[in-house]
Amino acid sequence: MTGRIQLAINVDNLQESIGFYRTLFDAEPAKVRPGYANFAIADPPLKLVLLENSGQAGSLNHLGVEVADTDAVDAELRRLAEAGLASIEERDTTCCYARQDKFWVQGTPNGEQWEIYTVLADSATFRGEDARPTAECCGTGAAEQDDAAARTCCC
Repeated sequence: MTGRIQLAINVDNLQESIGFYRTLFDAEPAKVRPGYANFAIADPPLKLVLLENSGQAGSLNHLGVEVADTDAVDAELRRLAEAGLASIEERDTTCCYARQDKFWVQGTPNGEQWEIYTVLADSATFRGEDARPTAECCGTGAAEQDDAAARTCCC
């Protein structure tokens, strides 16, 4: 699989965390929005996502692999299906201030959440026009969560 690993972590203070990671990776954030920031690090290749979730700082939110395009998403979906891994697809979905094609790998041995995705376009909103999370988001029944809690669901 060719792509960039994504690491999404929860932070208590977004501005403080941006400052720390700006220094650590000697890079500016690629995107900063309310409660959200990401860094597209070239070396090492990493998409670092910061999600402001008070009281959960330092915990893993989810993992992912950002690929070049929808064809790459589809190729990985087929490859993993052939290997017997289930997935939940999300096409033309808006999450983490970006319109994306993606899928979530199901049945991970330790409950970690992995997404394989491509960014189709930027978005002015965290979740698009309908700011409520869908039940399919991460496959965790997120429809009952509030908008702030939705940030634990995707990027």
